[in-house]
Amino acid sequence: MSIRVLVADDQVMVRTGFRLVLDAAPGIEVIAEAADGETAVRLARRLRPDVTLMDIRMPGVDGLRATELLAGPAVVDPLKVVVVTTYDADENVYAALLGGASGFLLKDAGPRVLVDAVRAAANGEAMVSPSVTVRLLARFTEKARRRAEGTPALLTDRESDVVLAVARGRTNAEIADDLRVSLSTVKTHLASVQRKLGLRSADGDG
Repeated sequence: MSIRVLVADDQVMVRTGFRLVLDAAPGIEVIAEAADGETAVRLARRLRPDVTLMDIRMPGVDGLRATELLAGPAVVDPLKVVVVTTYDADENVYAALLGGASGFLLKDAGPRVLVDAVRAAANGEAMVSPSVTVRLLARFTEKARRRAEGTPALLTDRESDVVLAVARGRTNAEIADDLRVSLSTVKTHLASVQRKLGLRSADGDG
């Protein structure tokens, strides 16, 4: 069966480009498009695509909020969402991953990376653009260095474990099992990370 994809982006040229790339890839088909977050959420909930490609900056409900509504910690039956954006600010990366995204790509990553990210998400894996991955690793390396030097770190060791697990595409239930803690404990850690990093929670405004 083909991997069914929903493309959400406010620019028609971007949606058209993604559709051309994905429809040309074996085993992938674009089943719907959305020009804003509200429409993306409505279509995704109705059509249940295997993967939703989500832009960040869209009118009304933005892509980060839409991702939380479709794949966040509070969603009972989460969908696979890959955030594809021009804006790779750290806050966007953390918000997307903590909001349940199964990947974070830059729009200039190229057709092959886009296809690979869709396949990875459909298979329960996660893909992050190389440049973003390098920066995330640098952040955690700096955190480890500060801890070694005795400088207080922003996140606790357990919170860092949870963030790294989220970045690897693990679900809350899988993280709880891996770390041998309760699901509520994982959600508490996620809420703490969001607060410390100044990110919105799943109850934040669109």
